[in-house]
Amino acid sequence: MKGLFDFSVVIPVFNSSLTLGPLLESLKKTFSEMKDKSVEYILVDDGSFDNSWEILQKIKQNESNITIVKLNKNYGQSNATFCGLEIAKGNYIVTIDDDMQQPPSEIVKLINTLESGDYDVVYGVSDKKHQSFFRSLSSKFVRNAVARFIERPSQTTSFRLIKKEVIQKILSHKSNFIFVDELIWWYTDSIAYVSTNYSKRKVLKSGYSPGKLWKFFLNLIIFYTNFPLKLMIYGGLFFSFVFFIAIIGLVIAKFLNNTPLGYSSLMITIMFGTSIILLSLGIIGEYISRLYSFQNRKPPFIIKEIKK
Repeated sequence: MKGLFDFSVVIPVFNSSLTLGPLLESLKKTFSEMKDKSVEYILVDDGSFDNSWEILQKIKQNESNITIVKLNKNYGQSNATFCGLEIAKGNYIVTIDDDMQQPPSEIVKLINTLESGDYDVVYGVSDKKHQSFFRSLSSKFVRNAVARFIERPSQTTSFRLIKKEVIQKILSHKSNFIFVDELIWWYTDSIAYVSTNYSKRKVLKSGYSPGKLWKFFLNLIIFYTNFPLKLMIYGGLFFSFVFFIAIIGLVIAKFLNNTPLGYSSLMITIMFGTSIILLSLGIIGEYISRLYSFQNRKPPFIIKEIKK
């Protein structure tokens, strides 16, 4: 089904009152240079505690192709982006951050790459990001760990161009924790990466502190991998083997060193019982995880106000 616009631009907003105006002006300039291309802008306020919502309402005045959304609390960048994707009506959807570190003019590179190779998704990536040492180190660790655990490339960013057909597929996912990049990989591997410029942050600190990055990483591991459950199962098997070796050692000690009566049998019972418990917890955890995933109906976001 063809969209009402050629392009939809989805922007998750969090405490970015100082960059919203320049960002919209730069986006308008970029798309005005594309002849005969219609565009809509969707800005999702993800529980900002500055005056971002007031700025958005001023921007919205007399702009029919701008939709602004206010969520009832902070759900995280990925969930806010998912909200915008649900509203988007374009044939192609661009996602971009609100801090202007990803220059809107670079969207042209994404479009040209997608059209030249008939890809479903194009990511804009850059090796030169202007971040603090600890922020850069945390981000690098999370990206590499995620790539290892879910077996996906570590180059993914929030600067993307996605075909409507892919968006329609990922919108069927209703978990309360959303990781857009993983959902994209569920439905297509026709993905390209193009090098884009990355500007220095001018006025704001990142909304992603190292603590938030770690929390995001843990949520990702729990919701999109079975690594913790495998850790329990293989950990149980490993300790079962270790305890089995220890049991043999205790039996030998009983006969060679005249260990006091009752000590060996008590230690054998404790070790064997512990290994069985660890293994059983892993198996039970597997079933509970499947049941939880099936029964979980907590929404990924709740819209408090929307103006189209």
